[in-house]
Amino acid sequence: MVTRNDSNRIGGGSAISTGAVGVITEPPADSQHAYKIRFNDGSEAMLRRSEFSILKEFKAEGIGEEARSADFEDWKPFIIYRCVIGSQAFGLSDEASDIDRRGIYLPPAELHWSLYGVPEQIENNDTQEAYWELQKFVVMALKANPNILECLYTPLVEFASPLAHELLAERRRFLSRLIYQTYNGYVMSQFKKLEQDLRARGEIKWKHAMHLIRLLLSGVTALKETDLRIRLDEYREQLLQIKRGALPWDEVNSWRLRLHKDFDNAFATTGLPDRPDYNWANDFLIKTRRSQV
Repeated sequence: MVTRNDSNRIGGGSAISTGAVGVITEPPADSQHAYKIRFNDGSEAMLRRSEFSILKEFKAEGIGEEARSADFEDWKPFIIYRCVIGSQAFGLSDEASDIDRRGIYLPPAELHWSLYGVPEQIENNDTQEAYWELQKFVVMALKANPNILECLYTPLVEFASPLAHELLAERRRFLSRLIYQTYNGYVMSQFKKLEQDLRARGEIKWKHAMHLIRLLLSGVTALKETDLRIRLDEYREQLLQIKRGALPWDEVNSWRLRLHKDFDNAFATTGLPDRPDYNWANDFLIKTRRSQV
């Protein structure tokens, strides 16, 4: 750790100067008490958490402060793709549904190459917007992240630059059998939360249950059709019933179990490749980086 100000030694003597390096030898019993710190010369001091920094954080403070100095509005001009995902895109919205905008931003080379780098994601919580830097977006798409694939396949595209149009035209290159593992992972995580809610409160968040079923349906359809459909209108009424809490949980869970079997069968017979097209994605990324020089 590094002292943030001059500190008194235990037992008296000259003050330990600001910027001194030491190690924590004894943590406090609670947040109201101080840490015991030992310094290189063997002296000790009692310091509260606000009076020192962790060395790793201290060394990065200057760079970090500069990197965080630009807010959302500073990065907004570099957005190359903006779309709407979530219930609005799925055709499952109601009057209470938010409009979730997502997309991609591509900063100039000077910013990308700079000491401070660029953030992987920029957000505006007031307007429910989030945009990933292109490389982060591409990497997550290659990993079959459901939210990212939905960005590529949503019918609600509000803005796309020529580079974004090129990406959309080749979006099927990101589809692979990895959908099975990734979507199942998301579903299992969400199902665990629903079970916890059921045990703790005797009820679940029906909107989350609907999206669990919708994600399974989307995954099964993608493997069977070797394409991704965002709107599954043939299941719309059933999904809205779940969202309203109009179907018993046992019935919803039985549907989930049947869909897992369908997912297994679709995985065994799908025409999708084992992995996405990494080479094309790499070439596209390099091309976009060069375009920003």
